[in-house]
Amino acid sequence: MPALRLEPSTLVTLDRLILLLLTVILSAALTAAMVMQFAFGEIPCPLCLLQRVAMFGCCFGLLQQLRARESERGGGIALLFALLLLVIAARQTLLDIVPRPGHAYIGTAVFGLHMPVWSVVIAVSLLLALALRLTVFGAPRPLPPAARPPLAQAARLLEFYVVLICALNLASVVFQCGLGECHTSGYRLLT
Repeated sequence: MPALRLEPSTLVTLDRLILLLLTVILSAALTAAMVMQFAFGEIPCPLCLLQRVAMFGCCFGLLQQLRARESERGGGIALLFALLLLVIAARQTLLDIVPRPGHAYIGTAVFGLHMPVWSVVIAVSLLLALALRLTVFGAPRPLPPAARPPLAQAARLLEFYVVLICALNLASVVFQCGLGECHTSGYRLLT
């Protein structure tokens, strides 16, 4: 049986499509968190805010990788932030796994899982996806200098969207925390 051989341009397109898909999934999770915050009044705790920072770091690493021609630096940044996300989310999940007196589990469950548990699932999935991507595609394949990276227009739109939700998130954190400690009791600058 002959081996499957793909053209280098097809491999580059598949690689970019995977990076784009991972970024879309992360930005959808961040959007869902923002919707839960504003539509359902679920004010994020400090650990939830740190998880969002880690997810934004993953997004920006993946977006940098989408722009890269001959480097895996963006993929490395995404891997580091995915590890950070896993550590933060696992800590919060372990803190809340056993109910303590006077401390109920915060937030609404989505498909039976709370947001910190979803963050663990997202972090592990992202780590596996990035590792598989490196295993399957290996080193980056340089494009000719004049060639435009595949899916460049979709990547630009996604970049704009990620920066927009990052700015909205930053504004909501400033309203919630001011310039001091963060609490889940309300929006400090609005009271």
